[in-house]
Amino acid sequence: MDRLWTNEYGNIPAEISADGTVVDLLETTVARFADKPAFQGLHTNLTFGETDHLSRDVAAWLQTECGLVKGDRVAVMMPNLLAHPVISFGIIRAGGVQVNVNPLYTPRELAHQLRDSGAETIVIFNQVTPTLAAILDETGIKTIVTTGLFDLCDLQVPNPPVHELVAKRSVPLPQVLRAGKDMAFTAPQITQDDLIFLQYTGGTTGLSKGAKLSHGNLMANINAFETWVADVTTPGEEVVITALPLYHIFALMVNFLSYFKMGAHNILIPNPRDMDAFVAEWKKWRVTCFTGVNTLYIGLLHTPAFAECDFSKLKVTFGGGSPTQRAVSDRWKALTGLHITEGYGLSETAPIATANLLNAPEFTGTVGIPFPSTDMKVLDDTDQELGINEPGEICIKGPQVMSDYWGKEDEHDSFFTPDGYFRTGDIGTIDDRGYVRIVDRKKDMVLVSGFNVFPNEIEDVLAGMDGLIESACIGVPDDKTGEAVKVFCVRKDDSVSDADVISFCRANLTAYKVPKQVAFVAELPKSTVGKILRRELRDAS
Repeated sequence: MDRLWTNEYGNIPAEISADGTVVDLLETTVARFADKPAFQGLHTNLTFGETDHLSRDVAAWLQTECGLVKGDRVAVMMPNLLAHPVISFGIIRAGGVQVNVNPLYTPRELAHQLRDSGAETIVIFNQVTPTLAAILDETGIKTIVTTGLFDLCDLQVPNPPVHELVAKRSVPLPQVLRAGKDMAFTAPQITQDDLIFLQYTGGTTGLSKGAKLSHGNLMANINAFETWVADVTTPGEEVVITALPLYHIFALMVNFLSYFKMGAHNILIPNPRDMDAFVAEWKKWRVTCFTGVNTLYIGLLHTPAFAECDFSKLKVTFGGGSPTQRAVSDRWKALTGLHITEGYGLSETAPIATANLLNAPEFTGTVGIPFPSTDMKVLDDTDQELGINEPGEICIKGPQVMSDYWGKEDEHDSFFTPDGYFRTGDIGTIDDRGYVRIVDRKKDMVLVSGFNVFPNEIEDVLAGMDGLIESACIGVPDDKTGEAVKVFCVRKDDSVSDADVISFCRANLTAYKVPKQVAFVAELPKSTVGKILRRELRDAS
């Protein structure tokens, strides 16, 4: 494609520098914004300077008590609490590799991730310690640090108890901080090639794999993102609200690290599923930036009190993680004045590969154009490059792309093309201006009488139907057509029938794409980030 998308860049540079490490980022930012509030959680603020001092104490304790050396893996299993950035920066500046763990994991999932990563230390939220207790003896964990809901907070409220088996072998975070304050810290020599995160993929098609992300990968994406938003960003004056979990690469790179570098005040939301509490917190702030996935935007739009928030300072709203539907963006713009700026990325790309320009006048229906220094092409099943608007597998090369999956380095050639492009597994197209449209995942495509049907298209159409809140589409076996389309719908009330859904689809879709089966459900299965889990729907059908 010869980077034809750079013609769209305007004043955005086609190439970006990935100089430095995240430790350098921390030190430079703290020197610039030391006394400004950096993070807010549960009615308490931490300044940039306090974050620096506390993370140094964590790093010193890890070195002294755990013998942590550069490259050792440390698992972190907690929601968006005030302690999270302190712990993360502590691990990073000590040279550790942070293994991000979903706190809602089952014992089986946790055991796999701990064993696969080889982590010997875990920092874990008190309330999920029963999960660790169930599999602790199956892992190599030697050191456990527990964190409570109110650690570092002004609120003097007792924390929930730790599981008794874990309590016998663990150290509470406040004790770590007290001890670490008096311990010496020796900063290791960290380079761009050193790992910073093992970011595990969702594992929806099997055991999850750990993407090996380096300081250079993150710095490349942070610097590219900074140039992307430069025209609407004022360092030291931004307020970003973080409802997406910090263990997810989207919030980790954008909300945490990028907006930290910009000197933003970061409002942490521990439990966005409590939509009323989330909205009540939003009301306290004049938010300038918000990131979310499609289902999170839907949830806010269906919370009546959200309309009472002040959107006068809101400058950017980013959508990613799963396709953003046009109808959702239209409703969001009607309320806030901004459409949702959609982008695309993966854990393996740290994460942003493409994004729409912030000055785009409307919702484009695409995931935008490739980021600076990023190459992208579309391949068919024989690895032949396809042309403009021809659908095939999206493949990506750039400084933000991982080197390999942890422990699967000998399988490199199955994940990358011979010329170094990462195979995403996503089907998409690139148009004559370089705009990328993701059609669907390879594995989710439905084959109806030899015709390809992509669930995203069906779901996007149903998002515009009155009476429905959300829907999901899968393929089911069919004697005549091989597979048929089945949709699962969450409706506002019982007035919508399956015949209504089919009729609406017939008016908006060609015949072979129209659902043959409609099921109404109270809710759709979702990941903790809000992605609809079609696999669970298939398993239940």
